[in-house]
Amino acid sequence: MRKLFVALAGNIGAGKTTAAKLISTKFGFELFDEPVIDNRFLKDYYADMKRWSFTLQLEFLIKRAQHHELIRTVPKSSIQDRTLLEDPEIFAKYLHGLGHMDDRELDLYLEYFQRLNRDLHQPDKVVYLQCKDPGVLLERIQKRGRKEEAAIQVDFLEGLAAYYSTFPQVARRKYKLDLLTLDVARLDIRKDEGREEFLDKVSEFLKK
Repeated sequence: MRKLFVALAGNIGAGKTTAAKLISTKFGFELFDEPVIDNRFLKDYYADMKRWSFTLQLEFLIKRAQHHELIRTVPKSSIQDRTLLEDPEIFAKYLHGLGHMDDRELDLYLEYFQRLNRDLHQPDKVVYLQCKDPGVLLERIQKRGRKEEAAIQVDFLEGLAAYYSTFPQVARRKYKLDLLTLDVARLDIRKDEGREEFLDKVSEFLKK
């Protein structure tokens, strides 16, 4: 298999981390985890979104841009847990819509994104883990038990889901990305049957 840069996309709780580990193990890809555990602002963000949304989005932007730069230098294929474009196209715009970022902050954030993104190597393939049921997402978030996510409510996930509903079109038409959509509300990749089906579909997608 030629060297590939594959990225995962999906709402909070969709199973991106699990999926990334499965792909890494199955195909021998270098794993680039989402920068959550060592994020300096995540705890503050969930405690006070209005104060910390802009700062958190910048933190994620920098960390993901660094991943893109590293992925270019890695000799083997790589799997990235969450795409760079979800931050500007979904999270930043959603937080702005909620009033957690003002117009100036959103404009400045998008200027940073556009300047960084123009020189970055983009994913060859994107696997989008779609889940239209926010209740399923919330249940999975609660099961994994991250302290920073304890206050997430279903209405917040519903709002994100509305933005994610247009993600496939945005990824394909605006960013010209090759994308596979999988319904993970139906396909539970934590179970043997779902895991096998997931890896089979990903394998076929990577060969195209």
